[in-house]
Amino acid sequence: MIDRLVLVGISHHTASLPVRERLSRLGENLAATIESIRRLPGVAEGMVLSTCNRVELYGAGNPAARAASSLQTFVADQGLGADGSGELYVHQGEEAARHLFRVAASLDSMVVGEPQILGQLKDAFHVASSVGATGDCLHRTVGRAFAVAKRVRTETGVGRNAVSMGYAAVELARKIFASLEGKRVLLVGAGEMATLAARHLAGHGVLALEIVNRSEAHAEELAAQFRREGTGARAHGLDRLPELLPQVDIVLSAAGGKTFLITREALAQAVKARRFRPLFLIDLAVPRSIEPSSGGLPNVYLKDVDDIGALLAQNSAHRAQEAGRAEAIIEVEVAELARVLRGRSATPVLTELRRLGDQVAQAETRRTLAMVGGALDDRQRASVEAMARAIVNKLLHEPTTRLRRAAESGAEGELADVVALLFGLPGEKLDSPEPPEPSGDPPVEG
Repeated sequence: MIDRLVLVGISHHTASLPVRERLSRLGENLAATIESIRRLPGVAEGMVLSTCNRVELYGAGNPAARAASSLQTFVADQGLGADGSGELYVHQGEEAARHLFRVAASLDSMVVGEPQILGQLKDAFHVASSVGATGDCLHRTVGRAFAVAKRVRTETGVGRNAVSMGYAAVELARKIFASLEGKRVLLVGAGEMATLAARHLAGHGVLALEIVNRSEAHAEELAAQFRREGTGARAHGLDRLPELLPQVDIVLSAAGGKTFLITREALAQAVKARRFRPLFLIDLAVPRSIEPSSGGLPNVYLKDVDDIGALLAQNSAHRAQEAGRAEAIIEVEVAELARVLRGRSATPVLTELRRLGDQVAQAETRRTLAMVGGALDDRQRASVEAMARAIVNKLLHEPTTRLRRAAESGAEGELADVVALLFGLPGEKLDSPEPPEPSGDPPVEG
């Protein structure tokens, strides 16, 4: 069954920010995107993981190559473009599972060890399950991914002292300002990533925090949290953005949209009002929320998520040893998942073999009891029934064991055909797919 697994995607490792921006639309309505890929030829299951650093489509199909081709075509049709065709990666089977495990364990993240990706993966799986797009393959694979992430976090130091986005924001700001004390920060959007970065800045003595959000009520909730932590904070609606820009020194924006929330024109006016004092902006949104050409204005310093990634790469060498331990865990878990899922591929023929054995045992028991009539009491009749079942179990034990082991090693094909031929099993039932498990939380294994 693991051979049905397919992954098609892009990430910060392979794709430029403009390419990731174009494909980010797939995450705007996950349920609709999943429904679309479920209708693709060869795709039986589907899930979409969309973050600021990756867009990945997971699926299951038989054959997997057909599902992979369908997903590649679908992604290309969403605006990948000629400049992004070489940035798309495609994995199948164990390689797809390995990639998913690395993503869940935050080994593939821009910030290795960050915990946010696991929550994003859980949300993606929940949406896919809620629309009935996950079956046995994704349930078991994603469930194992959650268990792997827990093992890595528990058994290694990958998640300890991780170089965070907040750290990067502070380091970049320090390149512009000698000190962050007394500086004013504008937070555009109230999402988790921007909030963590703002909290890190607050810990370095910034004077005040202005929070702008589409929902002013949500902004006020966040502002109240910062006030309780000792940082002066006020909440505003998006309409206050132009008048706030000249009043702040640092802007953290993570509120994506179809258009730029902060334009070059607005920043040009803010720079004049500030009498050309430096203005530092970090755009954490994908698609970007600050017009990229704004970085060319005098005394405007604009950084995006790729700039942050470059800085983080310089500061992550100390976690390389722990990441190596995590990679070893993942290799063990991939092998175990493959063994389990391939073992399940023998289920149809084993089910038929067991059904046949039970039929024989029941038929011979009825025949024997009919011949002896009422000569046996209830205990004796039960002994005859138990003996018939025991004989069948002993006869089927060895072929059952050998077939399951062959399936786990990926070599059950010919053996399953021989078993079906020798025992006269109905061949048409052996190719029937297993029914998907009920939607909901996947079984967490490990």
